Amino acid sequence: MLGVYNYTVILTYFGMLLSFTGITCALHGDLHGALLCLMLSGVCDMFDGKVASTKVRTAQEKRFGIQIDSLSDLICFGVFPAVIVYTVSDGSNLSFYLSALYLLCALIRLAWFNVDEEERQNNTQGSREVYLGLPVTTAALVIPALMGLGKLWNWPLPLLGPVALLVMGVAFLLPFRLKKPALPGKVGMVLCGGAEFLLLCLAVDL
Repeated sequence: MLGVYNYTVILTYFGMLLSFTGITCALHGDLHGALLCLMLSGVCDMFDGKVASTKVRTAQEKRFGIQIDSLSDLICFGVFPAVIVYTVSDGSNLSFYLSALYLLCALIRLAWFNVDEEERQNNTQGSREVYLGLPVTTAALVIPALMGLGKLWNWPLPLLGPVALLVMGVAFLLPFRLKKPALPGKVGMVLCGGAEFLLLCLAVDL
């Protein structure tokens, strides 16, 4: 069979399947389930590279890893957040156009990242230390926080959701330098995700 099926890609595959599950939840009105799937997808993406680095891989397996990670990210943190915001906004014209723009920005960023990462790996053996622009995985923290706080405090989510996508989409493409988080930073993000989960539980009308 074509593809790679060892343990180095299991988290990537699982994260994508979680996101598809979350998309179906959003389409059926289960926002709580959708946001939980989004956060879990973010956790999978956070640690899939670390898992992959524990195995000596061929050059082809490394290239496959770059491609499959970005393809999965496009679904998990591009399509999925756009669907959440679109459904929460009841399919408004504003949410449609800004969700589409957000998705386009995510697509462009991930395609650029693939090219840049292959060039970087050809020139150095170390791991990436700095990102240019906002990583698309940021959506796994921003969208649940926005939806949880919005439901709890009655914010106008049909307006704020699309605006948040617009801001993130632009930030995906701006070439500012952002240090890649080390293990303490990743643990901090997991803790933030746990706090967001508690927030979603408090927003009982989700």
